[in-house]
Amino acid sequence: MRRTIAKASFHTALNLAVFALIGTAILAFTFAQTHARIAQSEEAEKLKLISQIVPKTLFDNDIIKDTLKIKTDPLLGNEESTTAYRARLGSEPSVVVLEAIAPDGYSGKIGLLIAIKSTGELAGVRVLTHKETPGLGDYIEIARSPWIKGFDGKSPGNEADWKVKKDGGQFDYMAGATITPRAVVKAVHKALQYFAAHHDALFAPQTTSATQELKP
Repeated sequence: MRRTIAKASFHTALNLAVFALIGTAILAFTFAQTHARIAQSEEAEKLKLISQIVPKTLFDNDIIKDTLKIKTDPLLGNEESTTAYRARLGSEPSVVVLEAIAPDGYSGKIGLLIAIKSTGELAGVRVLTHKETPGLGDYIEIARSPWIKGFDGKSPGNEADWKVKKDGGQFDYMAGATITPRAVVKAVHKALQYFAAHHDALFAPQTTSATQELKP
């Protein structure tokens, strides 16, 4: 009797193990199939936003191939390496698009694309990702509000200006929702500081490798 019970338990455990392996394999296969598609979708969305802040009049190179790997830096808030896209006009530096993170949004991190002209002036800013409160904090999206266009043409200038008007700065905000714009304004200002500190390296001539890495 005991042998029969033990044998049945063994078969039950074996069946469970087999099902677990099959389930794991299915999950791994599904992830592998969908991960690439998700990554492609995210990249397409990023390039769409870049086209909004880097008009074709500002470059004649292939900015999709003229890229630079950016290591983690406190001024950008990136926790992993990101890609900088470089626009050139007549072989001269024109615009670089940086990815930055505002870590202190109301509901978490806010991903940003920041286009900066070689002169240090902002060509434009777009929100790449965020989890801000729908209907309140999401007005930072270009599809919902023109607020983000307030960065167009801005330069580092006076540090005191880089705040929302409620705090004595120059940037508008929505009443009852100051945390979100504060986070974005601060992150953009820090990205300008990063640009100023790495200007020459960011616009270094492209090597034979399509993707280079910014050296510290």
